[in-house]
Amino acid sequence: MTPIVPARDGERMLTHSHGQDWLVSWHPVDDPQEGKPHGAAGICVTAADEMVLISHDGEHWGFPAGRPAGTETIEETLRREMLEEACVTVISSRLLGYSRSECVRGREFGLVLIRSYWRAEVRLQEWQPEFEIWHRRVIPESEAKKFVRDPDLAATRVSFRALDEAVAGDGPRPP
Repeated sequence: MTPIVPARDGERMLTHSHGQDWLVSWHPVDDPQEGKPHGAAGICVTAADEMVLISHDGEHWGFPAGRPAGTETIEETLRREMLEEACVTVISSRLLGYSRSECVRGREFGLVLIRSYWRAEVRLQEWQPEFEIWHRRVIPESEAKKFVRDPDLAATRVSFRALDEAVAGDGPRPP
């Protein structure tokens, strides 16, 4: 099997979703992108250096993420989505970068979506699956790339880049 290479800064990767074609790219913190805010994704790490992954189907594992509700700030979105999808409480967080998705063919042609990626130091809560998430896995942080698999290669490459950014600098640990 060919190894998965993390996305490079600004590299545009073609993907197909819901009958549309999109160009997806990764952008570092110092290169914020213009577009419609599409929420936040959290690379959730516990005090024991464990990573929390979630899955809709038990096959594709990734990070909890979601869109803003009402007038939430992006950090409020991060905290709410981490609790709703992964049953974790965010203790502290550090912005890692952004994904930019531009629709290049389909009904949303021209739409640009921007999602922020964060390293979130978290405290595990009791697993009580709600909404659309039915699976949670807690793994050693060092093994994350063995498990993280999004439904398409471009998204997985963005996730791998976010993982690299998350381990590049150690944030504060929860008490």
